[in-house]
Amino acid sequence: MKYFIYTIIFLALAFIGVSASALDFQDINSGDSANALIVMLASLCVIVLMIILLVSRTISKKHQ
Repeated sequence: MKYFIYTIIFLALAFIGVSASALDFQDINSGDSANALIVMLASLCVIVLMIILLVSRTISKKHQ
């Protein structure tokens, strides 16, 4: 499960990288730039949730 979580984090980082290349800073709120921003924010949320899951699993193992 630990490696699966790390894989998901890596994929989210890859999505952020791909989306960053699609950004147009001249018109950031329309077209592909808006979609790229949404994907980047969603990927950041996934990373935060996976880190919370890793920490909670670590605490659970120490508690037992």
